[in-house]
Amino acid sequence: MFLIIIGLVLLAVSSAINKNNPLTQFVTAARVASIAIIIAGVVTSCFKQIDAGQIGVKSLFGKIDDDILTSGLSFINPMIDVKTIDTKTQNYTMSGIHDEGQKAGDDAIRVLTADGLEVTIDLTVLYRVVPTEAPRLLKETGLDYNDKIVRPLTRTKIRDNSVYYDAVSLYSVKRDEFQTRIFNSIEKDFKNRGLILEQLLVRNITLPASVKATIESKINAEQDAQKMQFVLQKEKQEAERKRVEAQGIADYQRIISTGLSDKQLQYESIKANLELAKSPNAKIIVLGKGNNPMIIDGK
Repeated sequence: MFLIIIGLVLLAVSSAINKNNPLTQFVTAARVASIAIIIAGVVTSCFKQIDAGQIGVKSLFGKIDDDILTSGLSFINPMIDVKTIDTKTQNYTMSGIHDEGQKAGDDAIRVLTADGLEVTIDLTVLYRVVPTEAPRLLKETGLDYNDKIVRPLTRTKIRDNSVYYDAVSLYSVKRDEFQTRIFNSIEKDFKNRGLILEQLLVRNITLPASVKATIESKINAEQDAQKMQFVLQKEKQEAERKRVEAQGIADYQRIISTGLSDKQLQYESIKANLELAKSPNAKIIVLGKGNNPMIIDGK
């Protein structure tokens, strides 16, 4: 279209030049060039390339055509304006970390829970445009559907659903349930506007500092209790071991004291004296009336 306009302007200028003008000799060349530019503009405007993962929506003097252009090279009316719309999966992130989401600065969602506490939520929405609904989306919303549909609708639904959960449950055991609930409430609204919601990712939930400190204190107390239970269990096992050991010693002593007779002791004494007599060291063994011999070194 730009080349057509340039060619028409050049043709008009060349036609307006007076025959007595010194530039008259260039009029013919200018007309030929302008006609060539117009033809080139018409040819290039008649063909429109749509890349993979995109569709083209045709508009003629502001009127949008419901017939879309798919990926590839298409022959169209040179007067038609084609808007390309991405139909691949897109993501919209709302985060409290600077420059992590689509909006600069802190864009996290602050909500009130059932127990009246303020919780901060970081969220990512994965969605895509329905190709056949692209003309209606362009007519009703325009190309800035991120700011007109995705962002406000998601933030509103999160605030509406967070009131059914208390802060601690939302942070821990009810997190998946909360994510599913939001997904179900947003999916239908997206579909009515020509968008498909693929996935909703609750990336982070930040509790108030006081609640976080309470949870950490509770976790530390539980860990200390588990540690103490382990110590007590270990001490009980050690006490049981000592009791079994003492019982074994007592049983041994009882067996020895009841099983040894005087004759047995005398026999063991004779054996011990015999071993001493076989010893190469010079010594004198004096046997008395007692059970124990007296050993006198011969050195």
